Amino acid sequence: MANTRRVKAEAPAGERDILIVGAGLAGLFLALRLAPRKCTVIAPAPLGEAASSAWAQGGLAAALDPLDTADAHAKDTVAAGAGLVDPVIAKLIAEEGPARVLDLIELGVPFDRTPEGALSLSLEAAHSVPRVARVAGDLAGKAIMGALTTAVQAGEHIDLVEPYRAVGLLQDDHGRVAGVIARDRKGRLHPMTARETIFCTGGSGGLFRVTTNPPQSRGDALAMAWSAGALVADTEFVQFHPTAMDVGLDPAPLATEALRGEGAVLRDGKGELFMARYHEKAELAPRDEVARAIDSEIKAGRGAFLDATEAVGEDFPAHFPTVFAACMAAGIDPRVKPIPVAPAAHYHMGGVVADSWGSSTLDGLSVCGECASTGAHGANRLASNSLLEAVVFSARIAERLHKNDLGTPGPSWADVPDDLPTDTLQDLRRAMAAQCGVVRKGEDLRALVDLIDTQIETYGPAHALLASRLIAVAALDREESRGGHFRSDFPGSAPNSARTFLISSEVAVSKETI
Repeated sequence: MANTRRVKAEAPAGERDILIVGAGLAGLFLALRLAPRKCTVIAPAPLGEAASSAWAQGGLAAALDPLDTADAHAKDTVAAGAGLVDPVIAKLIAEEGPARVLDLIELGVPFDRTPEGALSLSLEAAHSVPRVARVAGDLAGKAIMGALTTAVQAGEHIDLVEPYRAVGLLQDDHGRVAGVIARDRKGRLHPMTARETIFCTGGSGGLFRVTTNPPQSRGDALAMAWSAGALVADTEFVQFHPTAMDVGLDPAPLATEALRGEGAVLRDGKGELFMARYHEKAELAPRDEVARAIDSEIKAGRGAFLDATEAVGEDFPAHFPTVFAACMAAGIDPRVKPIPVAPAAHYHMGGVVADSWGSSTLDGLSVCGECASTGAHGANRLASNSLLEAVVFSARIAERLHKNDLGTPGPSWADVPDDLPTDTLQDLRRAMAAQCGVVRKGEDLRALVDLIDTQIETYGPAHALLASRLIAVAALDREESRGGHFRSDFPGSAPNSARTFLISSEVAVSKETI
């Protein structure tokens, strides 16, 4: 195909058993759990700089309070997922979550404590009880990644390779995954073979004009795995964080959900409260409801502002230092002035299908974190369940690899597409936001698919185009509104809850009722 290069590689050398692609929470926690088994971690930038995990503000949800239970956490997860959560997976992550939090504490993560020394747990939207472990209010992601980075750098079994970005998935003649083709900062291609490859590459937020994700998060794993024949699922379900700071920055700084948990309220440009008109839970409604409400207020010309002047006020610098610093840098003092907010692409519930042990449908490929679709999030991720899922499945993948002998693939090859030109990528991001954003309709989605097809004809199967097409086609196919997917031309929900699965091409769409 035009605008691609075929790169070949020999069979994996004995020194590289396991290759981890991505250095966010999932990748680093997995590398540590593999000890003493040797592994290689590919990072596209110095540790912590290109990982959305480091930007996570809310924290990690787990049933840690004596009055809370894993069953209650699983029930909240299923309820938030709008009928598409796999209840077995929801219970699995809820049951294993508390132990993983203890693992992070042992690694030095300084979760907030009460004066009595217990973990201080926060309430976030759609949780029935406070169960979110935080660090200094909004520094959970940064603190967790800092502790993991220190441990990884000291791990003798971990070979860290940076800055390298995976751009192609190697497969042998039998379809077994054999590693990746990586590109260095000078654009040179390097085959990196392995007996087991694990994608921990993050999500797809960078495909949208306004996002809270690092710009490198553009669905590369989704595109590479789908091109190689892997099953992918639920690609239409993109969660838009309702309260990104609308200050003209790319990516947009995040005004954490925990602010609303602390009592912050949403007002329009005239200072009027508006959330009660949209949902009985007002500011603590599920994220998709809040995002659509804010989107409606902005489109109606009234604007949207997060007012924490009374709920947080003078405590802002101590309790929410990240948000406070971002506000002050933008010329907004949140102690005395509301923060302008807008919805932003934040988390992709869809991804490469993984089973309960993190295995994809391709031999030799595992997936973990946001690029995976485990069934944990359904149509709408429960707040702070993303870090939980990442550590639970990292531990499970490591456990499986410790127990199992890995096969050895034969000589392999990969087709590596060119990246999109910068201007074309920005055009794509604007189109995705306008036609596949918070509110969607069939006419817009069909026009978007046509645009993407035209771009593929011109520029070849760039990963950003393939990932965007997978999202848009599934959104067009789902003629209902559910969770993070809202169709103005189909505002109601269909009677049956069904996940969407795609393999090889958009024509091969199957739906499986849970």
